Amino acid sequence: MLRLVLWLLAGLVTIALTAGAFLPAAWMSPIVERQTGGRLTLGDPQGSLWRGSAFIGGAPSGADPVTPLLPGRFAWRLSPMALLGQVDADLENAQALSQPVRITGSWYEWLVSPAAITLPAERLAGLGAPLNTIQPAGRMQLSWTPLQVARQGAQVSVNGTMTLRMEDIASRLSPVKPLGAYELIMDWQGPQARLALKSLHGPLLLNGSGGLTNGRMQFSGKAEAEEGQEERLANLLNLLGQRRREGDKNVIALEFK
Repeated sequence: MLRLVLWLLAGLVTIALTAGAFLPAAWMSPIVERQTGGRLTLGDPQGSLWRGSAFIGGAPSGADPVTPLLPGRFAWRLSPMALLGQVDADLENAQALSQPVRITGSWYEWLVSPAAITLPAERLAGLGAPLNTIQPAGRMQLSWTPLQVARQGAQVSVNGTMTLRMEDIASRLSPVKPLGAYELIMDWQGPQARLALKSLHGPLLLNGSGGLTNGRMQFSGKAEAEEGQEERLANLLNLLGQRRREGDKNVIALEFK
């Protein structure tokens, strides 16, 4: 009887693994949508759950097609050992990623290898407000050190540093193009991150600091025009916030709470 039960269990495991090997890549789409709050999805998924590819796009609205947000297709390889709680995955995209990304760990904790990803600013408007109002343009790259990621219920904690570098940034709200280059550093410590924004060059100068806690941002900074550019940027500065006096200069307070 015991031998019969063992053979039965072995048969069920074999069937499960065989069926799992052919799970379509399309099964990944609802997972991505759920984990990103409906903002992202996978477009044109091909292959299987274990080895496939797709492009990343904004979640479709009604009958609207999925629009790519990032260049190229992301190809992944996921070890079937994930069924036993051991995660071992690779992610590649020669057009968007500086190098392949390796993800290892368990169902609840992962180590993500360092890399950088190109973010075309023009396509980010597809993520909704406020980016669809600002209509950003320019070059953006998000890089990160090795990241330790852990999930505890609905909460995700991260340890590591991310750097968002923005070059030749422009906006439809201003005729001045480009507005400048900027760097945002995010120092993650569990569910919180310290933020530090600085301008690399103008004519629009942005500086400030703040934090992210469980998805909520607090930020205090200022925006000002480079010397000699005050008149050209006056209209845009008025849209960004309230004016305040610092010494002999007028600056715009950037406050988010």
